[in-house]
Amino acid sequence: MSDNSDRMKIVIWYAAWATVCAAVAGIAIALAHTWFFSYTPTRAARVWTLIEGIETSLALAAGQGAVVLVTGGLLAQLGRALQGTVLLGLLLGLFDFVMYFLQMAIPRLELGWVPDIAILVVVTIVITLLGARGAGTTASAA
Repeated sequence: MSDNSDRMKIVIWYAAWATVCAAVAGIAIALAHTWFFSYTPTRAARVWTLIEGIETSLALAAGQGAVVLVTGGLLAQLGRALQGTVLLGLLLGLFDFVMYFLQMAIPRLELGWVPDIAILVVVTIVITLLGARGAGTTASAA
């Protein structure tokens, strides 16, 4: 029972870390978008654009954290533990940053909300699975 509890603690902390990494990537892009890529004729429009970008980034990051929590929880139930969660979170944030930057710099790459969210879900699951190890091979959580 304790072993499963330990695995779930790791999953919960990893979900929080992944959410933070994804949020930081999104906020960085929201700042860049507001200052360099959007037309904002007034200061109020600039602030509104920035707030909208940050809100969207936080919502997407929270969604990715939920996907990590579900995926990691399923892995824990199957007796698998997560390793390298610090690096996994950073990898998730890096992917988000690159994806958002490319979509901002090359608008043709923007596929729409449904495909974008599907991509984020699949990549989040794949990155989480990269850290899955059998119960007998766990050396450390981070």
